[in-house]
Order: sequence, then structure tokens, then C-alpha cells
Amino acid sequence: MKKTLAVLALATMTLVGCGDKEAQDSTSTHHNEGTLEEVVVHIQTAEKLAVDEVVLSAKVSQSDKAVDDATVEFEVWESGKRDEGHMIEGNLTEDGVYEANFTFDHDGIYYMFAHTNARGLHVMPKQELIVGNPDMTKVIPDDADDSMSHMNHE
Repeated sequence: MKKTLAVLALATMTLVGCGDKEAQDSTSTHHNEGTLEEVVVHIQTAEKLAVDEVVLSAKVSQSDKAVDDATVEFEVWESGKRDEGHMIEGNLTEDGVYEANFTFDHDGIYYMFAHTNARGLHVMPKQELIVGNPDMTKVIPDDADDSMSHMNHE
């Protein structure tokens, strides 16, 4: 009985070992997908903006190298109005930089997530945007740290 269990355990370890090797081989051909290398998203949009059309921008990198195969969506909402927010698809413009145009039509405090999917990871840095000269007494602080759970898709 012990001999049978030992053989089964050895066979299981061999199969698991082969599976791990295959997983390693497949991730190396998919730009480090599934590795523990951190994907870094740096929001490049200024924190103070004019009421007008602006460019939302984020740079995506991994191991200090530009990531050109990410999916970036900018989620923008006015203070206290997350349910009325907008999702804007970012487009790759240069090495690891994703951009989208957005128009702010009035003064206010806004918030932005740069939802980024890259190499099997989801990263979503958040930034506060001060647009024009907002009435700071009307600002509702926003501590959202979740993804699109409050978002109405357009």
C-alpha cells in the first residue's frame, strides 16, 4: 500500500512539474504575462486644468520598459456624481503612453481612474482633477478605490 501511494505521489509531482514548465514557457512568449513583474501606470494629466478639451494621459511600463499592448480606459466623474461618470478609451500614442480627449464644460473637482489591463494584471491609479475655479465648499470628497462598480456604461 505504501509503495502504491509513493508511486502515485511521484507521478502526480511529475505531472505538476510538467504543467509548471508549460506555464512558464507560455508566459515567456506573452510579454511577461503572469509574472510577478509590477505593471506601473503613471498618470501624466496635470492636476489643475482649464475648462476646455484636455488630453487625459497615462504611461504604462513594466520593468522600466514601455508597455504597448495594454488596454487603458479613463473613468472620469465630477465630485459626488460618480454614477454620472464617463468611460473613455485610451489610445496608444507613443512608447507606453495612452491618451484620450475629454471636454470639461464647467468648473469643478473631478476624479479619474486610469483603468489599465496589461499582461494579466489590472492597475487603476486615481487622480483628483481641479478644473477651472471650483467652489470648494461644494466639493464632496471621494474615497472610491474600486473599479467600475458604480459606473453606468454609455
